[in-house]
Amino acid sequence: MAKEALIYRPVRRMGLSMRSAVSAFLLAATLAGCQLAPSAAPARVDPVAALPSLPSTVSPTENVIGAREHARVIAQYGGTYSDPDVERETVGIVKRLVAASDEPGRSYRVTVLNSPVANAFALPGGYLYVTRGLLALANDRSELAAVLSHEIAHVIAKHALERAQRVETSELVERVATDVLSDSQAGQSARLKSRRTLAQFSQEQEVEADRIGIRIAGRAGFDPFAASRFLDKLERYAAFRSATGQKDDAANFLSSHPAALERRAIALQAARQFGAPGIGEQGRIPYLRAIDGIIYGDDPSEGFVRGREFLHPRLAIAFKVPPRYRLENTREAVLAAAGHDTAMRFDGVRLKEDQSPEAYLASGWINGLQEGTIETAEVSGMPAATASAVAGDWNFRIGAIRLGSSAYRFIFAERGGAGDIDAALAQTMASFRRLSPAEVARLRPLRIDLMITGENDTVASIASRMKGVERKAELFRLLNGLGPNEAPGAGRMVKIVTD
Repeated sequence: MAKEALIYRPVRRMGLSMRSAVSAFLLAATLAGCQLAPSAAPARVDPVAALPSLPSTVSPTENVIGAREHARVIAQYGGTYSDPDVERETVGIVKRLVAASDEPGRSYRVTVLNSPVANAFALPGGYLYVTRGLLALANDRSELAAVLSHEIAHVIAKHALERAQRVETSELVERVATDVLSDSQAGQSARLKSRRTLAQFSQEQEVEADRIGIRIAGRAGFDPFAASRFLDKLERYAAFRSATGQKDDAANFLSSHPAALERRAIALQAARQFGAPGIGEQGRIPYLRAIDGIIYGDDPSEGFVRGREFLHPRLAIAFKVPPRYRLENTREAVLAAAGHDTAMRFDGVRLKEDQSPEAYLASGWINGLQEGTIETAEVSGMPAATASAVAGDWNFRIGAIRLGSSAYRFIFAERGGAGDIDAALAQTMASFRRLSPAEVARLRPLRIDLMITGENDTVASIASRMKGVERKAELFRLLNGLGPNEAPGAGRMVKIVTD
């Protein structure tokens, strides 16, 4: 069973992500995949918090599924994030929610994932997950309670088991359509119908989990209107993180979640059962104090994105992309996009002993390599080489730089002459450099820091203090739940990003 069949996310997908923008040319090129870091990172310990409770009502099947998938989730999301204050705050909220649920005897295992994306989900058997990215985005206890109660609702309603059965059926339909039906149109129709059925089933689950979750949070004494408030924030954050600055307008019938406006209306309707806005605990100050100092953005062990520059302290390397490109660091590679039809991938591979960069480019891993395009080069005293390739309607410029026993690869792609990837490759490779020990020592991860606003503080003046991020004023408003024209006011505790 695929892992995606068992993961339930409380938010819409984060817009048109950098990975979506880059995936097309990666598929077209069919280049060999590899890790950014040539050596594997050390394994992380999973410091989860187990909630004591009455004897569990969970079934053996749920336990088996949850335990089987737990390690895969940890690996997929960059390991776990350990912070005693964060763990204590998260577990405390879950305890209140469980006590207010229809099954207070269930046991839950809470894991904070070391991922910068804003996400949370649940597995059968009471496995609850929340990313540090979502914790940094939430602004009070009630917002986090809204997310966690939604996930608890999935567990109580046994959505994971139901969805697993639907996924098995969907996979069977697609396999039959692919292997048996000779009519490609008929096969496509069968697959689409199966996917639509699966998506609709998931949307029904999400609506049910919204209603159950808000009821649980309200019973636990939290602000029941926090769910609709946080949904609004997630929509804004999705647009902010989008690689193109645009929202993802993909057809909702293939989405695993209902449209945001639909979910918000349902959330408001459920919250009004408790009364008018202004009821329930928000818990803003204690929550902010708990997440003070939490890492924001990239995991230090995977390198840093600072504007247009990528720096990796463990590998002691850095490079900068051209102005139109926007970087995103992932565990597999560093990605960048300049619109829908121009993209870049950067990663690292081991080289054979004495293998030159030009020999590596000619070794057969590039499909569509154009004959006679491999050229030798030199970057800051390091041997390098470049080449061109064509696959479908995509054009590629590929560069490799040898440093020690590793080759660092830049793969630029454009479709329909969308961008000058010749110049982009040359400029990016020329910026590649080794970091000095002093530079490595100065590199620190970004963190959430708290401050109290003064009488003369404005969004612009406070945002100017933030480091390592772009569109500072917009991000400051998002992190602190401020509207487009809302001022922070004096004496307010706010979050900023700094090192």
